[in-house]
Amino acid sequence: MKRFGLVMMVPLLLAGCGPMTLAEAERQCFERARLAKQPRGEVSVGASSDGRTAAGLEVNVSSDFLLGRDPSAVYEMCVMQKAGEPPSRPLYMRPDWR
Repeated sequence: MKRFGLVMMVPLLLAGCGPMTLAEAERQCFERARLAKQPRGEVSVGASSDGRTAAGLEVNVSSDFLLGRDPSAVYEMCVMQKAGEPPSRPLYMRPDWR
């Protein structure tokens, strides 16, 4: 009985290994390209009514940024790896790219 369950799970596991949709790949790779352009960060400060204070700092720096890679090349390579086809339009032609 265990063997039958394992055989039934193999197609489900393999389905997760295939390429993702082009739209999803472009969405994920757009964020990677943004981090290749410049680091992102967030600062938070807060205080409670009993006088306690809190502060936080978060900085995201990608290896693509540190290596000086072109965000457009990062985007194209990422989409090709994830979707198996080139982006629908170049990064610099996207209206949401600044």
